[in-house]
Amino acid sequence: MDRRHELRDFLTTRRARLSPTDVGLPPAGPRRTPGLRREEVAVLAGVGVSWYTWLEQGRDIRVSERVLDALAGALRLNAHEHAYLYRLAGLNPPSLIATTAAIAPEPPITPEWHRILDAWLPRPAYIIDRYWGFAAVNSTAREIFGLTEDDDNCLVAFFTNDRYRAAFTHWAEAAPEIVARFRADAARHPDDKIFDRLTRELGAISDEFTRLWARHDVTESATGTKAITHPDGGELHFEYTRLPVPDHPGHHMVLHNPTPGTGTLEWLESFAEESRLIG
Repeated sequence: MDRRHELRDFLTTRRARLSPTDVGLPPAGPRRTPGLRREEVAVLAGVGVSWYTWLEQGRDIRVSERVLDALAGALRLNAHEHAYLYRLAGLNPPSLIATTAAIAPEPPITPEWHRILDAWLPRPAYIIDRYWGFAAVNSTAREIFGLTEDDDNCLVAFFTNDRYRAAFTHWAEAAPEIVARFRADAARHPDDKIFDRLTRELGAISDEFTRLWARHDVTESATGTKAITHPDGGELHFEYTRLPVPDHPGHHMVLHNPTPGTGTLEWLESFAEESRLIG
């Protein structure tokens, strides 16, 4: 991603979602475009109108942490968006360490990590790399999510694999958060052109991804829930957690745990036992 281009679009979209009354200003009359005006953001943040205009235009100007904090307050950014703003400005977010490792060929996932995924059976689990490519997938994850050998990227599969899409009971509700999380991951590697290529190529084949990417939403949440519809198991419910893989920078292991009281664990255990008998 071009950092200044992304910063410009991010500030513009955050400004557009606010009204004067949202930030304590008097109600305004009809406006040609939605949201706050640049001069209103500048006043709220305590910066010059010209300076803020230059920043939003993507000009190469110096930005301090104090000013970024003021802008985050003026634009009502949440914690994830605040950290993202820091990264777009070329600064490390407070209490967060951005990944700065040089891009190099990734070493393969070691047998130890594959054994961890298998030990998680019959629960689904997989490891994704910094671009969300599938680095390792256990057998339950392939079955539950309908993954094939041709599915080599989680984000791409989410938007282009019909069975993977159909598996998500609430696909439309999950899609914005998926894209927002990928945008946050991409911001950790602003000079990595592979992210730009991936988003450009996916956007060329998915209008839905293009629309969501243009919103500039961002989140760094590492936990969540999924409702999955399986042809034999019906609706299955999971809580999931993303954990970093220490010896593979940028990689995350995604563990899915059945939601208590939903019957999901019982079906997984029954399915695993039946699979063993058939095998």
